[in-house]
Amino acid sequence: MQDLQYLDNETCWLVKELKSNISQESYFLPRETGLNIMESAAENDNGVSAKCRNAKVEDLWSLTSFFGFSTHTFVLAVNLLDRFLAIMKVQPKHLPCIGVSCLHIAAKMVEDECNISPTHELIRISQSKFTVSDLSRMEKIISGKLNLELKAVTALTFLHLYHAVIISLTSEREEIPSIGRLEAQLKACLCRLVFSKAKVRIILRPTQLLNYKNVYFQLQDRYVYFLFFQPSVLALSVICQEFEALQSLAMLEIVQEVQRHLKIVDSELLYWRGLVAKCMTEYSSNECNKPDNKKLVWIVSRRTAQNLHANDFSVPELPTIPEGSWGESESEDSCEDMSCEEDSPCSSPGSDEKGAFFPAEFRNQGRK
Repeated sequence: MQDLQYLDNETCWLVKELKSNISQESYFLPRETGLNIMESAAENDNGVSAKCRNAKVEDLWSLTSFFGFSTHTFVLAVNLLDRFLAIMKVQPKHLPCIGVSCLHIAAKMVEDECNISPTHELIRISQSKFTVSDLSRMEKIISGKLNLELKAVTALTFLHLYHAVIISLTSEREEIPSIGRLEAQLKACLCRLVFSKAKVRIILRPTQLLNYKNVYFQLQDRYVYFLFFQPSVLALSVICQEFEALQSLAMLEIVQEVQRHLKIVDSELLYWRGLVAKCMTEYSSNECNKPDNKKLVWIVSRRTAQNLHANDFSVPELPTIPEGSWGESESEDSCEDMSCEEDSPCSSPGSDEKGAFFPAEFRNQGRK
C-alpha cells in the first residue's frame, strides 16, 4: 500500500483538505449540555425529546426528497436544527416551524435560486400550522443565534472527500460503492440523535479493555471511557461498514491508510462503526416503519387548490417565541406542558406511499 504522502498532486490536495476540515469540524458541533437535556427528556416533558427530534429529522428527509433538494441541503438543515435545539429552550409546539426554517435556510445556502420552492409551498406540503411571517421570524432568530457566515463542516463534507481519495487510489477493476448509496446511509444515521452527541460515556467490561488501551479511567469496580464525536469519524465509519459488507480487502486497506494518516483512534472508529451497523440493521428490518404512515397530500384538483389557497389566510399565528437559552443550572419548570395527542410535534407527515423513504437495497437486506 502506497503512503498517502507520496501520491499524485490531486490525492495530496484531497488529504490536505481532509486535514483542514478536521481542524474546523469542532466549531460546528451542537452544544453537549443541550443535547443531554434533550436526550433525557421524556415525551410528556416540557422540552423537545430525542424522539420528537428524530421524527422531525425524518420529516426533513421526506421534504428534501419531495422538493428535490440535495443531500448537502438535508445534512446542513439537520446540523442547524441540532445546534439551535442545543442552545435554546424550545417548546415542542415550535418544533415544526424550527425544522422547516432550518431546511429553508439550508436550501437558500446550497441550492440554486431557481430550485428553491416558494415559502408558502414549503409550509403547505409540510402540513404545518404556521404562516409565512412565522417562518420568516423564526429564520431571523436562528440566523441570529448561529454563525451562518462560515461554511459548516459536516459528515457529508468528509464522506465526499473520503470517496474521492478512494477513487484516486483504486484500480478500475475494483467495485466502489456509489456516493449516492453512502449518502443514503449517512442520512439514516443523522435521523438518530446519538450521531450528533459531542461526547458519549461508555462503561467497559474487563474483556473490552484491550480495545480501548489506556484511554479509560477506573471508577470503583467499573471502567469508564469517553468517546468524542467527530463527523470525520462518522463518515469513515459509514464507508468501513459498506466495504466490510462488500468484503473488499483492498478497499479496507485504503481506509486503514487514511485512518492512520489522519490519526483517527482505533477505539473511536470501532465504536462508531458498531453504531452505524446497528442503525443499518434497524432500517433494513421488516419491523421498521419509518417515517410514520401519515402521507403528504398532493394537490391535483382546482377546487382543492382554491380551498387550500383560502386557508392560507385563516391559519392562526403562533404565539410569541421565547428566546431563552439553556443554562446548566437553569430549571426546566418554566416551559409549558408538552402534548403528544393528535397535533403532537412528534407526529410525522412521512413520505409518499408510492416513493421510498430509504433505498430498496437497505430495506431488502434484512430479508436475505
